[in-house]
Amino acid sequence: MLKKPTLIEIAGPAGRLETLMVPAIGGGHPRGVAVIAHPNPLQGGTHTNKVVQTTARALAHVGYACYCPNLRGVGNSEGQHGYGVAEVDDAAAVLAYAQAQHGEHLPVVLAGFSFGSFVMAQLSLRVEAKRLILLGPAVGRYAMPTVREDTLVIHGEEDEVIALAEVLDWARPQMLPIVVFPGTGHFFHGKLIALQHCVIRAMGG
Repeated sequence: MLKKPTLIEIAGPAGRLETLMVPAIGGGHPRGVAVIAHPNPLQGGTHTNKVVQTTARALAHVGYACYCPNLRGVGNSEGQHGYGVAEVDDAAAVLAYAQAQHGEHLPVVLAGFSFGSFVMAQLSLRVEAKRLILLGPAVGRYAMPTVREDTLVIHGEEDEVIALAEVLDWARPQMLPIVVFPGTGHFFHGKLIALQHCVIRAMGG
């Protein structure tokens, strides 16, 4: 059974980072750790976002201890919005905390939704991760880097914020497959259970 998230504070480079920790289902030692980044805070994005929490539940289901931070300047997290660049250091601090709690040898999953996808794609260039998961990647809004070939990219066919065509243009030179949810917008309304199952399957659950 999924335990309720625990609200904790983690020391970040710009001050405390208010973080929701979702324990791995089943208790005991987790099989890995995951950090999941929220959408654009300038448009109301926080760690309680439904896509973020759905992803955390999926990863908890397959045994990952999940950490969902409010990045700098969001909620009770200290610091000022860094437009997706300074936030990479925040995510790195949360990952370091998670590894200190559970073991540096454990597999790492980095996941991000929208603005959070830009943050985590950058972090994936700095740390060793088993998997990178990008949901509604913010292509065209930010300078999304080239990512590893086994990255799980999930996008809505009818995304009204980031057009699917833009994501395909970014993915094509990388030969990067995209999982497209038909008839779905940016926030995967009505498709969150299907999204959860998609992530679970991709992680071998």
